[in-house]
Amino acid sequence: MVPLVSAAHPPWLKGGKGRAGAGIQPCRGAGFNAGCSELLTEVASCAVARRLLPEQDRVSGVALTKTRYILHKMKPATGHYLILGCFCLAFYSGCTSYKFLESEHHPHTWKKLFLVHHWPVTVCKMSENDCKDPPQYWTIHGLWPDKVDECNRTWHFNVTEIKDLLPDMRQYWPDVLHSSPNRTQFWKHEWEKHGTCAATVEPLNSQKKYFGRTLDLYQKLDLNSCLLKVGIKPSSTYYQMTAIKEALTSVYGVTPKVQCLPPEEGEEVQTIGQIEFCFTKELELRNCTNSEADSYVMPNNWHFGPEELSVCNDTLTYYPAQ
Repeated sequence: MVPLVSAAHPPWLKGGKGRAGAGIQPCRGAGFNAGCSELLTEVASCAVARRLLPEQDRVSGVALTKTRYILHKMKPATGHYLILGCFCLAFYSGCTSYKFLESEHHPHTWKKLFLVHHWPVTVCKMSENDCKDPPQYWTIHGLWPDKVDECNRTWHFNVTEIKDLLPDMRQYWPDVLHSSPNRTQFWKHEWEKHGTCAATVEPLNSQKKYFGRTLDLYQKLDLNSCLLKVGIKPSSTYYQMTAIKEALTSVYGVTPKVQCLPPEEGEEVQTIGQIEFCFTKELELRNCTNSEADSYVMPNNWHFGPEELSVCNDTLTYYPAQ
């Protein structure tokens, strides 16, 4: 067996020649251009340099110099195989990690986003709090990746990162339940629960991008104007839910998800509360399908009160005014 280091061991290789050679097999001559798959089984001795160093030196500033010394004393071919093998091992590990991050088995994987609008009058009806003068237009509830939440509990909300957006945030993404314009708890909740998961894609990978892009999507959809154009507006009269869904599909070319408060006891009319538009990771509109494989009940920890929204039935629907 050819020893990996010469007989002239440096003083920091404690144990002398016996320790350096004990149990260490050199890389065999598989040819410099051998495939990584062959070398990976032979270059487990990539750890040789670490094994030859005393424990206290493995994390010290001299570790790199000592490793170079070991490699320098190896036979040239052995050193080449070792370096190539380590490179292949690192490349293989990196590819495997990336594939895992992109796979469905990763706990923070999601397929689509919900841009959720809610009707403030209905929100106030659901709430046990006292709402004061809710807006008479659809406002943003949030931008939610499906199937995941709270992906990074150490990435805390920082309102200074969105200071340029605050005028639009207060108008289009208000905290309907609390009238103070300086309250940020609602935005904090949306960022920490949903934004930290949405941030796994580049267009949404900061607080400013997440909130700014959500505002952009909201304004491009312009739900308030589109409903008025097709003759759907708050009223004391009732609408057929099928008519509302068909109108939305005709305008946007996709099927959104509409949620309602169920009828109160003794009544037959549901109350519209939320309209959700679905987007791909590339922020392109897509259908909000209801197939078993693609359905997901989005948990909502921002409690409005004892009543909860659910997907609307195709029955009479109330679109309440102030």
